[in-house]
Amino acid sequence: MRTRTTTAALIVAGLLLTLTACGEDDTAAKPSAPPSLTDEQRSSARAAAGLPPEPSTTARYKFLEALNDIDRRIVDGKDDKAVSRGLNQCSSIKRASGDEDKQVELVKQTLSRFTIDTRLPDIATPETGGEILAAVHQNLCPDF
Repeated sequence: MRTRTTTAALIVAGLLLTLTACGEDDTAAKPSAPPSLTDEQRSSARAAAGLPPEPSTTARYKFLEALNDIDRRIVDGKDDKAVSRGLNQCSSIKRASGDEDKQVELVKQTLSRFTIDTRLPDIATPETGGEILAAVHQNLCPDF
């Protein structure tokens, strides 16, 4: 009987010690939030990466509308992803400026970046790539 009581007491004591250890201040273990950037810093970083500024609401709408006119499955309800891919394509457009070989390669890259070649092989043509590329250039980075 004593063994059972002693064992039970030890188990209860161990549980209490475990629970009290959970209540200790553990704020040192939490990572701090990253510092937020100012609009100017964000804009500077975008420019350094070869990206245009964030599109206006109107430009964003026109871009998504242009993609939907090509084929509604391109955006497929993922507006933010489509805009992000378009902005990344802008940096490629900027790098290829004036180089005809690179511009031909852009069409292939566009199909890949928008996952047309894997998701929608039935429309993975140079024409579709060119149309998407034109929509990106016209609506997201006309100055590139």
